Amino acid sequence: MVKTYLKTVRRMFKKHLIRLLSLIGIVLISTGFISGIGSPTDMIKDSIENYYKSQNVSDFVVKSKTGSFTDEQILAVKNHYGEGNVEEGMSVDIQTEERRSLRLYFLNLENMKINKFELVEGERITVDDVNCVYAEEKDNVIKGHFVGEKVEIDIASALNSTIEYKINVTIKGIVRSPLTFGKDGEPSYNNPEDTEIPDNISEINKLDLLENILYCPIDLCPTIIPKGDLYIKAENQDLFNSFSYGYEKYVEKEKVELVKLLGDDIRIITLYDNYSFKSIIASANKVRGIGNILMVIFIAVTLLVVLSSMMRLMDEERSQIACLKTLGYGSTSVVLRYVFFALVALAIGGGVGFFVGYGVSWLICFVFGYGHVMPPISVVVNPSYYFISLGVIVAATLIAVFSVGMRLANNAPADLLRPKTPKKGKRILLERIPFIWKRLSFKYKSSMRNVFRYKTRFFMMLISIAVSTGLVFAGLALLDMCVFGDFGSPAIVGIAVVVVAFAGLLTAVVINTLTTINISEREREIATLMVLGYHDGEICGYIYREICISAFFGILLGYPVGIGLATLVFKTIGFGAVGDVSWFIWILIPFIVFGFTLLVTLMLRPKIVKTKMNESLKAVE
Repeated sequence: MVKTYLKTVRRMFKKHLIRLLSLIGIVLISTGFISGIGSPTDMIKDSIENYYKSQNVSDFVVKSKTGSFTDEQILAVKNHYGEGNVEEGMSVDIQTEERRSLRLYFLNLENMKINKFELVEGERITVDDVNCVYAEEKDNVIKGHFVGEKVEIDIASALNSTIEYKINVTIKGIVRSPLTFGKDGEPSYNNPEDTEIPDNISEINKLDLLENILYCPIDLCPTIIPKGDLYIKAENQDLFNSFSYGYEKYVEKEKVELVKLLGDDIRIITLYDNYSFKSIIASANKVRGIGNILMVIFIAVTLLVVLSSMMRLMDEERSQIACLKTLGYGSTSVVLRYVFFALVALAIGGGVGFFVGYGVSWLICFVFGYGHVMPPISVVVNPSYYFISLGVIVAATLIAVFSVGMRLANNAPADLLRPKTPKKGKRILLERIPFIWKRLSFKYKSSMRNVFRYKTRFFMMLISIAVSTGLVFAGLALLDMCVFGDFGSPAIVGIAVVVVAFAGLLTAVVINTLTTINISEREREIATLMVLGYHDGEICGYIYREICISAFFGILLGYPVGIGLATLVFKTIGFGAVGDVSWFIWILIPFIVFGFTLLVTLMLRPKIVKTKMNESLKAVE
């Protein structure tokens, strides 16, 4: 009996191979997308935290509004935080052109212990070098300099002085500072202190931004420029993660302490005030927000299609179930065949989905590099997102398959051997509109009646296509706002591309799966049409019309779904309104979904025309 049982299992897998591959595909896409988009935020934060600790980034940059600190003030700060945790310096922004500035840092370059930067090109500055400086690495906004370049700096302009004071320096090295991650624009000190950095790139460009950054030896600082910067590393900062609530509370407490030590005439810049830090974390959090919203949608669509496919599979195999029960197999043994079928699809799809998620995470982190100067990132798929998505899908599928299968298997074999009685045809709503109904040909009337006759099948297709359409709309709307609306960073553009790609793949797989099921269920009907003399084109058209009708209504319903989904995404990440989405996006949606639908249906033409009449029309009573 075991041998016979295993043979039936092998035959089931062989017969329904296409369905198995479809289920694997949809599980793969869902778990890959969810784990991939849920991982980068944590990876980026961990990478930044490790990088900040390795470069000993300051927790506080304190600038004097009066121009300089007294020796007593500096001593008080060093006594509080430890002498090795405080460094003196100066930084000024010199206006070079409209809304562009040159920032000069005057630091102890030979013995930097705080905010250590990386030498990218050139040589390190020694005591023998005269008037030699470092330049910030060139990126999208920072123009940068080249090694050996000579630069003339008008210091007097920084002080609004009428006395001409210029220094000539030589670029000896190109460095990368841990305080400068942003590529979209680093705001100048010339902006008002209370200026909030907008998410909109076009609005950022209206601010005074840095054009270049130079790091000069502190001895090069002219006497007319007071040393009014303190770089402070909290002594016990290693006890906290920079992204933790504990560290946030600590920073707020220390800001109060710094005011007590130095007075009110100071400007305190923390990591949370650092533009680069804020920019990259805001982008990472937006990715997390998008992932949290779309995770639910992807899981819902996957469950809908997987459960629908498995339910219909068991219904199609009523006669096989009856035969197995007649041979003495128990209901549990019979149902386990389908549980095993589902487990294989889920295991393969979930397993491959893990590696797809790895690729998605790598891609998102790679895209981040176009908007930020990123430290090395270790790409590791977040297990929580992966196991949550896969666990929910597996649990819901197995429970549903087992419960429905047991209910079906508990029927008497004689009842199972009888084909299900076809549903009685009823007048549909369109028939009550004579003006339209009378102008339809017979083939369109029959297609309309078939679509609305099997309401469960229709609504399953309707909801699946509607949700898929909504995902495509949300992805394209997000991409449109990033590219044409000047919202978000290049990182968000990359996320939008990923969303559109996976939404499109999900739509294609959903349509393929449901269409395949539809054709399998109607083999007797197709065979009957063949017997009546219908040629291949007429039969395919008969099936295609019904699929297109379902797709049409699904797309119509998909618009409000997409609007709601896009609104939720925009609200989460702080974008504009859905009404700001370009007009061509609204028109493009039906063409994309219909394109996927037509492509899938055409690919399934061989399955329709190769239907075997003899087997399909065999009596089973």
